[in-house]
Amino acid sequence: MLPSGRLTSFMISAAGLFAAAPALAGDGQPSPWQLGFQQSASPIFEQIHSFHNFILVIIVAITLFVLGLLVYCVVRFNEKSNPVPSKTTHHTMLEVVWTIAPVLILVVIAIPSFRLLYAQFTPPPADLTIKVVGRQWNWDIVYPDANELTLTAVMLQDSELNGKPRLLAVDNEAVVPVGKVVHVDVTAEDVLHSFAMPAFGVKVDAVPGRLNSTWFRADREGVYYGQCSELCGQDHAFMPIAIRVVNDDLYKRWLEAAQKDTDEAKKLLEASVNGAAATNVAQR
Repeated sequence: MLPSGRLTSFMISAAGLFAAAPALAGDGQPSPWQLGFQQSASPIFEQIHSFHNFILVIIVAITLFVLGLLVYCVVRFNEKSNPVPSKTTHHTMLEVVWTIAPVLILVVIAIPSFRLLYAQFTPPPADLTIKVVGRQWNWDIVYPDANELTLTAVMLQDSELNGKPRLLAVDNEAVVPVGKVVHVDVTAEDVLHSFAMPAFGVKVDAVPGRLNSTWFRADREGVYYGQCSELCGQDHAFMPIAIRVVNDDLYKRWLEAAQKDTDEAKKLLEASVNGAAATNVAQR
């Protein structure tokens, strides 16, 4: 058993670790030793964070309550403390309580749950619509309102990363404007896939012959990474998707360039990102 001083230090360290969980969570991608969800980048994921924290409080409270009952039963009703066992076989009030209490807990959970489901599946009017098509083993990102502009996102090999995250970076990123409602139509060409963007709180199956849909509104600029979340074949683990969120002016210039030459559009993005990075360094 740990000495009292070491035990206290251990408990303080553990509490600090859990308190630091949001800082360890990734921003747009998973991070080493991450605890909890990625940092939220959309209003839906903010609701998911809140609902998760709410459920966590209920789970901890129930666990501690049950633990307390178990400890009480062990101490109060062991053979030494209670040599003459009780012959009680029925208690009406106790049975009413343990029937009604779980129902009330479920009702309390249901209210924010239904509110979240409604928000997820009742999208506001779209500012932009994109179509995502999964196949073995890459994604097509189609912009229907831009003359069916189509980008094929293929995972970068290790030699092509240049500092980008391994197994997540792609050669063609989807680009959307910040603060705009984006409707996403999702389908597949061959087998079941699943389009998932954790930082947006988005996950929807891509089913051949069926058009599913979801939506998000990214509130911060940056690059956000997701992967196929359905076992779709031998290269399932190598099917990422990346969405770059940019300001409205850059998005318009990128979209105009991409309709003429996708390589020039990528250079435009890279130049903008490098310029922003240089500005941040100079300001520091």
